[in-house]
Parts: sequence; structure tokens; C-alpha cells
Amino acid sequence: MLVGLIIACEVGFWVLLAGGLALRYLAGMPRLGAAVLLMEPLLELVLLVVSFIDLKNGGEPSWRHGLAAFYIGYTVGYGHYTVKWLDGHAAHRFAGGPKPPGTKYGKERAVHEWKLWTRTLAAALVAIGLLQAGIWYVGDDAATGGLQAWQAGALRVLGIQALIAASYSIWPRKAPAGTDADRDGAAEPAGPKR
Repeated sequence: MLVGLIIACEVGFWVLLAGGLALRYLAGMPRLGAAVLLMEPLLELVLLVVSFIDLKNGGEPSWRHGLAAFYIGYTVGYGHYTVKWLDGHAAHRFAGGPKPPGTKYGKERAVHEWKLWTRTLAAALVAIGLLQAGIWYVGDDAATGGLQAWQAGALRVLGIQALIAASYSIWPRKAPAGTDADRDGAAEPAGPKR
């Protein structure tokens, strides 16, 4: 049941996002579109409540609870960033807004990567905190080993993101020869993955 709910929350995230952007830019109803976009955190709240209910009802702490904690952590760390990124592209494409900035180079890109690291830090802290709450709630050291493994996984993800950010600081990415990255916006960034 919990895995199905995680999938439903993920699908719901994208449905609410597409619906909110469509209302804002295609239907010309920016307030209603914003209201739809603001409903997205409710999905994570439902997932959190169901995860704890599952544990309370005797559910064995497992990878499903770890995945739910990671999903909620990701949404806290990257949810607003994802919505803002897609909103900027929708505004450009459908409402004549300015073109979103392209890939950054040099020091600007390194700063961008460290900002992403801080988002990953927030996501990891939320996931680790939720997992720790689950560990305290269950209270059985033998049954919570899987949740502790997910906590270690969150730290590994944070470490990998730090290495990526450090690589851009140590070996800054240079703009392609013959282009002015600041003038023409360069290539589109790949954007956040969800």
C-alpha cells in the first residue's frame, strides 16, 4: 500500500504541476493556477501520515518507509526549485516571458552547484529526521536496521553532491569558444530530475 501511495504522490505531483501551469498560462487564470500549485505539499503530508500510521499498525520498518522519507525530503529540498524552474520555462513558452538563463560557467556555475548542494542538504536532513522519528517510534533496534541504512544512504547522496559541487569549484567549466555565454544565454540547462 505504501509503495502505491508513493507512486500516486509522484503522479499527483506532476498532475498538479501540469494543471497549475496550464491554468496559469494557457487558461489565463493565474490565481487558480497558483492555488493548484500550492496544493502539492498536501501530497507529502498525506504520505507522511500514512507512513506513520503503517508503523503504528505494526508495519515492519522497511525500504518502503525509507523511500517515503527520501521522497518527502526531496520535495522539501527541491520541490519549490522544480516548480519555479518549470514555471519560468512555461512563462517563456506560453506567456512571452523572458528566456530562462542557460547553463552557467566558471565561478557562477560553481556557486549554482553549491546552492544545489544546500538543497540536497535540506533534503537529507528532512529524510534523516523522518527516519529517526520512525526509529524512535518503533523503538526496536533489531527492526530498525533498514531505516538506519537509509539514513546512511542520505549521507552518501549528500557526499556525492558535495563532490560534484567541489569539482565545479576546482575545475570550473568554461564557455564554448567563440560564444558569449552571458549575452546569448548559452544552452538550456538539463533541469532538475524528479
